[in-house]
Amino acid sequence: MLDILINLSRVRKQLILLFVDSVIIVSALVASFSLRLGGLYLPEGELFWLALGAPIIAIPIFVRFGLYRAIIRYIGFRALWAITQAVTLYALLWGLIVFMVSVDGMPRSVIVINWFLVIAAIGGSRMLGRWLLLESEDRKNSQECRNVVIYGAGSAGRQLSIALRQSPEYNPVAFIDDNPELHRQSINGIIISSRAELGRLIKKNNVTEVLLATPSLSREQRREIINYLEPYPVLVRALPSVSELAQGKVKINDLLEINLRDLLGREPVKPNTELLSLSISKKVVLVTGAGGSIGSELCRQIVRQKPKKLILFDISESSLYLIEQELVGLSIPGIEVFAVIGSVADKTRMSSIFKAYGVQTVYHAAAYKHVTLVESNASQGVLNNSLGTTVAAQAAASSNVETFVLISTDKAVRPTSVMGASKRIAELALQALNQEYPGTRFTMVRFGNVLDSSGSVIPLFKKQIKAGGPVTVTHIDVVRYFMTIPEAVELVIQAGAMAEGGEVFVLDMGEPIRIYDLAIKMIQLSGLVVRDKDNTEGDIEIQYTGLKPGEKLYEELLVDGSFITTDNQLIMRAEEEMINWDKLEPILDQIKEAAIDSETDKMFELIKQLVPQFNHS
Repeated sequence: MLDILINLSRVRKQLILLFVDSVIIVSALVASFSLRLGGLYLPEGELFWLALGAPIIAIPIFVRFGLYRAIIRYIGFRALWAITQAVTLYALLWGLIVFMVSVDGMPRSVIVINWFLVIAAIGGSRMLGRWLLLESEDRKNSQECRNVVIYGAGSAGRQLSIALRQSPEYNPVAFIDDNPELHRQSINGIIISSRAELGRLIKKNNVTEVLLATPSLSREQRREIINYLEPYPVLVRALPSVSELAQGKVKINDLLEINLRDLLGREPVKPNTELLSLSISKKVVLVTGAGGSIGSELCRQIVRQKPKKLILFDISESSLYLIEQELVGLSIPGIEVFAVIGSVADKTRMSSIFKAYGVQTVYHAAAYKHVTLVESNASQGVLNNSLGTTVAAQAAASSNVETFVLISTDKAVRPTSVMGASKRIAELALQALNQEYPGTRFTMVRFGNVLDSSGSVIPLFKKQIKAGGPVTVTHIDVVRYFMTIPEAVELVIQAGAMAEGGEVFVLDMGEPIRIYDLAIKMIQLSGLVVRDKDNTEGDIEIQYTGLKPGEKLYEELLVDGSFITTDNQLIMRAEEEMINWDKLEPILDQIKEAAIDSETDKMFELIKQLVPQFNHS
């Protein structure tokens, strides 16, 4: 019967509600007289017609107060207040009409009793309907939805439980909270339990997901919770930030897979806004490699600092088109965005672009960065990363560019790969050119892996887990430094603004993370279990592929371990030996000839003259 009512059209539901309210209004009047007179009383004469005609007075008032626009299953305290107002007005009008007609023997207290009974009956009927509909949904949810536990019984958790109850996808079965004073209490009929009971709740209710409703916690606290949840076979999702909650953006779709940045356990340092804008605001800025992971994020953050012009430079047409469309879609007034196709190794093209647009600041993110690909295409990697950077830097200097910032890598330190060595040569070239061209400040910013970049293991692991495995790890002991792309780019911009010329800035990446541990966390936080010799019934296997050519177990950020701190605790200034341009230039020319002729062995010997630490396996 309830399902039939639910499936009726909106108009039919409203007509049924009108009829029910009319019956309630007449019945309430009969009950009011009976209560007042101490026995069953059926109005007669004029009172009979006044009782029977009461809905004619009440229904228009109810319509005016929106009682038939409210959706019963979502009815709340505001709707009950509207009912109270509407019934009060109706009771007063009905009483006024009774006295105007001068009905004999009409007790005045009947008006008050009638007011109270109609409020109770009309409001009660709505709440009963709401309860029946929610119970019906809950029964369906228990059969069709995913049972979830909400971690956090604060305001965010309460909002989330209400949203989930209205969702066809999730069925919240319990709250978990670390506050012992809340244990055994309930929110919206959902019991709050301690963390220790999580295992029992998962098993008893067949829980598949844990939803973190703890947006106000620090990253260290969130990581502690995530580490606790690791052993359980559940998918972990997180609620958006407090600011997003305050803006009313919480929806079921806002539940995100746990952000891996929370696993880093380090709070981002608040950027220096003056440094962010110093080399950008009201200037003409060019980003090479603008379509890449780092380049595109550079462009996003640069437009926020309101440059005069932003030139997007990339050799990839498709990547360039995507970032151009994204930035144009922002419609930021006063900023001109230009997309330019070209190669950084084309000196004529670079010079013409710098001069045509009057470029003042360059962020050089264009590079071949995939270690294994560059290993198998060594000459192209060197031509692009080393010589292309040199060409772009010379073009910048001849075009009076004020600042040139190179995005470097930790793989440039004691490199074992061609990619790392090529980036180290690029650093040496910029340091040498800084002495040759005092009108342009050349600087470099060196950092490790960034989460979710195209060259990171994170997207690969996600893809492998989604496909059912196996997850491939090169070596059980391999470790890497990680940082989020937005934070790395913020620091790059600030470091570039600090530059006086020739510096190698190094970003503090925190503690290195073992890739094997990262794979384990990603599998477990996806609600799956690692399959190994101790658990042959697990879901995802981890396979070891061995270190690839050019890879090493760990990366370093400093060549000789010497650095100077800066005003930003995450930015250090390295003190490393330089090579002057007179010595560097002829070797670069020979490297270029060897690379063009694909004389790889000769090229490697020349590279070792510039980078003695180059230990190519």
